[in-house]
Amino acid sequence: MHRPDPLFHAVLSVALLLPLAASAADRVRCHVDYGGETRTIEAGPVASTLAVAPVEIGSYFRFRLVLQRTRGLPDEVRIETFADRDDGPVLIHQGRYAAPRRSGGFTGHQTVYEPVRDGELQYWCEWKSTK
Repeated sequence: MHRPDPLFHAVLSVALLLPLAASAADRVRCHVDYGGETRTIEAGPVASTLAVAPVEIGSYFRFRLVLQRTRGLPDEVRIETFADRDDGPVLIHQGRYAAPRRSGGFTGHQTVYEPVRDGELQYWCEWKSTK
């Protein structure tokens, strides 16, 4: 029985990881405005959306930004806004985008309204690529 060369396996493993490692510096940056204060929220690639917790924006909003990287599939950017209600957070906005191929803005200017407390959150996001 032929046993594969261990060096071959090592080289193959590194070659399979190169595309992921080469683009590991890709980032998504969102500029979020609420109540006259602008914050920047940034995300790098993750394998699971469950690993990313929402960020508190003021006392009513939670903003979650995910750059999901799944081997064999195109990268996906997910943006979710939650209203923090008395009985727990409620999803009130969701955006899903294929990751852009070049740096620059990709969402346009977005406005999210929270109808119970009459809150308004605005954001726009950009892609930062090392390519």
